[in-house]
Amino acid sequence: MRILVVDDEPQITRVLRTSLQSNGHEVTVAQDGAAALNQFLKAEPELVITDLAMPGMDGIELTREIRARSQVPVIVLSVRNQDAQKVAALDEGADDYITKPFSIQELLARVRVQARRLALQEEPEQSLIELGDFRIDLERHQAMVRGTEVHLTPKEFDLLLYFVRNADRVLTHKTLLKAVWGAAGIDQPEYLRVLVAQLRKKIEPDAGRGGEPQYIVSEPWVGYRLSPGPAGQDTAPESPGTAPLTKS
Repeated sequence: MRILVVDDEPQITRVLRTSLQSNGHEVTVAQDGAAALNQFLKAEPELVITDLAMPGMDGIELTREIRARSQVPVIVLSVRNQDAQKVAALDEGADDYITKPFSIQELLARVRVQARRLALQEEPEQSLIELGDFRIDLERHQAMVRGTEVHLTPKEFDLLLYFVRNADRVLTHKTLLKAVWGAAGIDQPEYLRVLVAQLRKKIEPDAGRGGEPQYIVSEPWVGYRLSPGPAGQDTAPESPGTAPLTKS
């Protein structure tokens, strides 16, 4: 996989380049957003990993510029106090984020998720979507979870379909509101909270028993992510070591 890594700290780009190359990826690096955009146009990467806080063009603006040209996946790197910037980057079209410090195994797992999503996107548009525990029949407007049909309202169906089409991707509240209700719904976050709660009651295996959601996972202060089940899960294993990537 061709990957563009963007960070103004040489130590970070060295660590990421070495780790990604040792796992079979072709890596190009850039030290700032402007250089990254130039490299993006030259190298045509299949994935971009970018820091958020950089001089000049930051990670949010870089994501915006990339998204205007391409749907290539973008993973942003952030520190724990950058929730607002993280959400802004996701709203501009970033696909995922990793909070520093993180383990290299977590990074590699997130890269594998994006590689799998790319492979799915290359398949021709079809009326039947099967992913993990989910089976969505668009022609019949039918949703099945773990082999059992679930009866959904039109809005619940639209929300589940959007989740499945963007499985493993972090979706902000704003993105989901716009996808289901259009631009008029962006300022009505309570719509989304209610709809997610209703959908969880119908599809989650431990619904009503106080269990943690298995499929629609909350990303605190950001939004939600759909984990489609055994066939779609690629969770980063726990690792005692973390990459020395604390600056952003």
